[in-house]
Amino acid sequence: MTNRHRGEISAKLDGRDWTLCLTLGALAELENAFEAENLTALTERFSKGQLSARDMLRVIAAGLRGAGHLVEDNEVAEMQVDGGAIGYATIVSNLLTATFIDDRVNVNGAAT
Repeated sequence: MTNRHRGEISAKLDGRDWTLCLTLGALAELENAFEAENLTALTERFSKGQLSARDMLRVIAAGLRGAGHLVEDNEVAEMQVDGGAIGYATIVSNLLTATFIDDRVNVNGAAT
């Protein structure tokens, strides 16, 4: 079972349910892959909403590895998702939201 408070999400890839999580190690992997100087630069890149298919592949693969799955990028590249490109984008969006947006804090900054 996924724990949203730890930044975990569940996604169906190749008809199988997987847990994804961008741990600190997974985020460091993405900083390296995207040549981002720091986490702020990485989040700015993501916030532009212009991710390539390769970008989405890297995020999904890092999320799978962050959750403990031993998968390589080339294996993830072959996985299919319902909804095609929109399905992949939804997984990435959900994962980034779970990682960077604290749903326990309302828009005024108060804890809920």
